[in-house]
Amino acid sequence: MVTEWPQFFTATILQWRPLLAPDKYKDIVIAALRFLVKDKRAKVYSFAVMVNHIHIIWQVQPATTPAALQRDFLKYIAQRIKADLERYHPEQLAAFRVPAKDRICQFWKQNALSIELRSHRVFLQKLEYIHQNPVKAGLCRLPEEYKYSSASFYDSGIDYWGFLCHYFE
Repeated sequence: MVTEWPQFFTATILQWRPLLAPDKYKDIVIAALRFLVKDKRAKVYSFAVMVNHIHIIWQVQPATTPAALQRDFLKYIAQRIKADLERYHPEQLAAFRVPAKDRICQFWKQNALSIELRSHRVFLQKLEYIHQNPVKAGLCRLPEEYKYSSASFYDSGIDYWGFLCHYFE
C-alpha cells in the first residue's frame, strides 16, 4: 500500500544496545538513506541516527511500499554492519546471535514504529522530537550541533548530506 502521507519511522537496536555508536555504522545508515533518495524510493525530510535507534520522517514514493522500503533499508544496514563485525569485531557479533531458523544474528527489534503524519501540526511535532533527541540524550547542547541529524539543515538551509527535502517542498 503506497501512502500519500509522510511517515515517522523509528527502528531500534535489539535490547537497546549501542550498536550504532561508531560513526562508521552511522555512515552506513546515511548511505542507505542517500541510496533510497537517489533510487527515487523515498523523500527524506528529517532524521537522527542515535547510538541505539534511528528516527526518520520520510515519504514513500510510488515505486515501492512502506513495508518494502522499511525492510530493504533495515536489511541493507544490517548486512553491512554484520560484514564489518565479522571482519573487525567478531566478539561483538556474538552478542547479536539468535536461535532462529532464518538468521544467525539479529540487530533490529521486530515491528519498527511507523506512523502516518496526516497533519502539519503532527509533522512539526515529530520533526522537533527528532531534532531534540540528541540533546535529550546528552550528545550535544543544541540540535544543530549533532552531526548525524537533519537539524543543521533546518537551521542553516544547507543540505550537507545531499539527500534532504525541506518539509515545505
